[in-house]
Amino acid sequence: MKAYLSVFRLRRRLETQYRGAVLGGVICQMFFGIILIAIYRALYAGKPQEYPFSQIASYVWLQQAFFRMLLASDPDLLDKIRTGGIAYDLCRPLSLYGFYYVRVLAQKMMGSLLRAVPMLVFAVLLPEGWGLSAPASAAGFCWALAGLLLGLLCVSAMENITMGFTMRTLDSRGMQGLMNLLMMILAGNVLPLTLFPDSWQKVITLLPYAQMLDAPIRLYTGQTLPAEAPRILLIQAAWILILTGAGMFFWNRNQKRIVIQGG
Repeated sequence: MKAYLSVFRLRRRLETQYRGAVLGGVICQMFFGIILIAIYRALYAGKPQEYPFSQIASYVWLQQAFFRMLLASDPDLLDKIRTGGIAYDLCRPLSLYGFYYVRVLAQKMMGSLLRAVPMLVFAVLLPEGWGLSAPASAAGFCWALAGLLLGLLCVSAMENITMGFTMRTLDSRGMQGLMNLLMMILAGNVLPLTLFPDSWQKVITLLPYAQMLDAPIRLYTGQTLPAEAPRILLIQAAWILILTGAGMFFWNRNQKRIVIQGG
């Protein structure tokens, strides 16, 4: 366990070195947040929805604040798979899957926090109807934090499955592009899942993508009541176990037939 904690701390520190990238990401996501809210305000003006617009604005800002959590990947692992450098990691007295799971977890967590804090401060200062509203309740806020942590574990497990496919194909662009597209749509980043038809939501909200950000955001905004929170967290935990188990099985199968590339 100490070895995994050391890996986590080292990857977390490495993520804090790229201050220019953090600043660029914050400015970019602020811009997209304002544009998306302007679009949704125009849509609401034409056809009001059942949810107050303040909830949609909060949904957009929370999605943009934790955008890094969805799409960040480990470039070191991708490079090692392509060049054959992963052979050195096979010599470590650690589970290869656990080693990279902890790295991805630290990268996504630290990268998200560095961008989320200034973005959420900015969103809170915006005028009403444009910015981030207060949580619906104190209980909902606490449940949302727990849901966000489980969402982080879920998206990290999903990322390692993508890396497992990369070990087979040696090119991450196809599978990673597909997974990123699914995550952006089905996690609510392109369009809040609350605006999908009710019949669609019954299916989409049970998929693993919705557990990453949509589930905790709904708890924050009050679209999911605190009384329903244990069921939501149970669904998240079930998907974490399923995705982690599938990823470990996939990585172990890859290691049995591994071919090292490079010199």
